Amino acid sequence: MSDAPLAIQMLHDRILIKMTSSGGERTTRTGILIPATAEVAKRLVWGEVAGVGQHVRSVKTGERVLFSPEDQYEVEVGGETYLVLRERDLQAVASERTRGGTGLYL
Repeated sequence: MSDAPLAIQMLHDRILIKMTSSGGERTTRTGILIPATAEVAKRLVWGEVAGVGQHVRSVKTGERVLFSPEDQYEVEVGGETYLVLRERDLQAVASERTRGGTGLYL
């Protein structure tokens, strides 16, 4: 059996996401440190799309997406941790300025 890396093709409406923000400590804009163990409301997180299945219509590889960390499955590929979600579990997609947006920009 060969040790060559294998290409991964996501199936159906599945999306492979690489986390861009950590789930640990974070600092507010005013400089207050919030520890990872602090009890806060459910928080959505951002990630980068690393792969999409053939039935995914709303996102493309490389885009940033917003999702709930509770709706995920974790997988390790090449020593890096990725998440697998269904397209319907995404809350938002960050993109270039377009008409009809919310007026919020990252």
